[in-house]
Amino acid sequence: MGKKVDPDQVALNRRRFLKTAGLATVGGATLAIAGCSANDASDAAAANDLPEITWDMATSWPRGLDTIFGGAEVFSEAVGLMTGGKFTINPREAGELVGGLEVLPSVQEGGVKAGHTASYYYIGKTPVTAFGTALPFGLTYRQQNSWLYEGGGLETMQGLYAEKFNIIQFPAGNTGTQMGGWFNKEIKGVGDLQGLKMRIPGLGGKVMEKLGVLVQVLPGGEIFQALQTGAIDATEWVGPYDDTKLGFDEVAKFYYFPGWWEPGPTLEVQIGLNEWNNLPEEYKAIIEAAAYLANSTMMARYDVRNPEALKQILANPNVTILPFPDEVMEASAAASEELFDELKAQDTDFASVFADWDKFRKESYAWMGLAELAMLKTSSIQAE
Repeated sequence: MGKKVDPDQVALNRRRFLKTAGLATVGGATLAIAGCSANDASDAAAANDLPEITWDMATSWPRGLDTIFGGAEVFSEAVGLMTGGKFTINPREAGELVGGLEVLPSVQEGGVKAGHTASYYYIGKTPVTAFGTALPFGLTYRQQNSWLYEGGGLETMQGLYAEKFNIIQFPAGNTGTQMGGWFNKEIKGVGDLQGLKMRIPGLGGKVMEKLGVLVQVLPGGEIFQALQTGAIDATEWVGPYDDTKLGFDEVAKFYYFPGWWEPGPTLEVQIGLNEWNNLPEEYKAIIEAAAYLANSTMMARYDVRNPEALKQILANPNVTILPFPDEVMEASAAASEELFDELKAQDTDFASVFADWDKFRKESYAWMGLAELAMLKTSSIQAE
């Protein structure tokens, strides 16, 4: 094992960088740093005589998805810009370096220096990784960010990653609340899920298994063919923009909502601790800031692109958009709580994180359900 990450030092690095550099919003690939231009930042990096470093970064995503693979690109471009080109990170699409579901093991073993992936792909190693992405009926994008950045969640997860994988990770993307996926038959009740072959990862997949679904986990680039050939009967991915780019609307008739298993899934940059500990403090701070930037940029892109893609789907006479029946939602919620209880009994790490996470979830929903939900309901009435 390498040296464990010090959460206090990580937080200090982040505060120090944001205070002195003042990370602002990225538009395209142009980064503005409080009061100083990108050239000023480059000059500062060069003046510090910092080392030149080049890393390849494995990802779980097809390059053609400019939103989710774009999160890795935004992160990498920001790191390069803020270091004056001295620290180059080259994001590679799934399968180019390692398989889309093998990113964390490759980072852990040192096969690649860094990765961009979803932690819940690795619940087979330990179920606690699910908290890094999403839990069924869990946290929305805003709630997830709040828990991670200000609620102690990130420090907790970084400690666990260091102990279990010798890795440090940072949030670096979020898709927002997802759709419930594409089905080749109408789902009228829980009975229609029996024997259904569905691509769905994470704890959501475990819940679906409880409801009789035959779960498969496939990387994004392999889903279309599986759905087209009948190897699977249903799939979930993200939402209208990505789903139409992947062509799911061409091979499935029913599009369901909501994606209760992923209300606000975080994607993350993962770096081996041995590599991390050898970086200059300036580079560490820049990585944290670049990941923060990628996290907010990805969500903004989805929120701009999903509405237009939804219009395309609504105009397709071969696709029907439907809510999951109440019976399915109620059964899914009950099965989720049952799964949580099983995991808490089996895994002390899961139980410990869940206690903190669940307390945050309940308090946050009490607030969000008061002001936020009321505003959304009012706005939807006006939109009609």
